[in-house]
Amino acid sequence: MLPLTVLEERIGYTFKNKELLRRAMTHRSFSAEHNERLEFLGDSVLNCVIGNALFLKDKHFDEGSLSRVRSNLVRQSALAEIAERIGISDFLKVGAGEKHTGGNHRPSTIADAVEAIFGAVFTDGGFEEAQTVIIRLYEPMLSQLTPTTLGKDAKTNLQEVLQRMHFGLPLYDIVEIRGAPHDQEFEVRVDIPDLGISLTGVGKSRRQAEQDAAQKALDSEAIRNLKG
Repeated sequence: MLPLTVLEERIGYTFKNKELLRRAMTHRSFSAEHNERLEFLGDSVLNCVIGNALFLKDKHFDEGSLSRVRSNLVRQSALAEIAERIGISDFLKVGAGEKHTGGNHRPSTIADAVEAIFGAVFTDGGFEEAQTVIIRLYEPMLSQLTPTTLGKDAKTNLQEVLQRMHFGLPLYDIVEIRGAPHDQEFEVRVDIPDLGISLTGVGKSRRQAEQDAAQKALDSEAIRNLKG
């Protein structure tokens, strides 16, 4: 297990009260002093920060769009993606039974731990510090938002583009899984036979790799020409 100072570097925040970060990285299966209360607090802070970020981002987002995009950004899959990006499993303390069944890599568990970090930063440094950490970790997702995408992920956007043009759906296949079980890297290929597209993406999970491959397809010249 890596020292928590490494996690502080990855999130870009140094705790004054180190115990808060230790608590945030403790699952209920490991200790009675666990992270669920911090998770509850972090969830509230996250919703506020993301809602404000979307409100400021683009005036074209109406209330329905704002709610839909925020829901997409604060859901478990988005939080788990952040957790995988910062390698949160390397710091998370879980009970022996939970670890044996892969609990420290379970999407729900690592997503909850990210929310607990947000709650811990808020408690330690206040709203502005928590907001800075959240926006930094969400930047890759926020930077891709436009009034057209409305928070849809790359796979969804690619599918919709192809359907509008009456092309067949993309096909995804795992090319390779590299690394140790606790630190895997997935390589996935997306094929779009109608357009002669075959590209690969990588990620810390199959979903992440598929999203990367889909985004590369969206950025390809063939798809850009389709979108005009």
